[in-house]
Amino acid sequence: MEVVNEVLPSDPARVQEMMQPGPEGPIFMVNMLKFKDKAEYEDGRETTLSGREAYMLYARAVTEILPKFGGRAVFVADVTFLSLGQVEELWDEIAIVMYPGRADLTRMSMSPEWREASVHRTAGLKGQLNIETVLPPGSEDAPWRKALGAGV
Repeated sequence: MEVVNEVLPSDPARVQEMMQPGPEGPIFMVNMLKFKDKAEYEDGRETTLSGREAYMLYARAVTEILPKFGGRAVFVADVTFLSLGQVEELWDEIAIVMYPGRADLTRMSMSPEWREASVHRTAGLKGQLNIETVLPPGSEDAPWRKALGAGV
């Protein structure tokens, strides 16, 4: 299995797929994040921020933007250990964000406020994987699902 971290989609076909309606019900975007050692802004501004610190500026802004598109952060944690499998380099952080649907994620990522905040995302990330997931059929009564809250 080859893994390629990206900061922005590089495949035009993938962008077109993202514009499709997607699955019914909520989606949970699993973000596997790898930070740069030092933030690098595309406009060339000087900074003393680490990649993680720059990304956290983005994350704080997105936390306020998400509810406007029906989304919310569900889980964020640092990666500390790989117990099974092999990868050349571990990701630094995992974040899971819930959106009512793929279209809501797309609308958010096209909004002026997201684009303004995303300069910190680009400055801080070495790369990432974004994996769209949905709740499995028949899990309505699962205790973990109830912990996600109403409407899921």
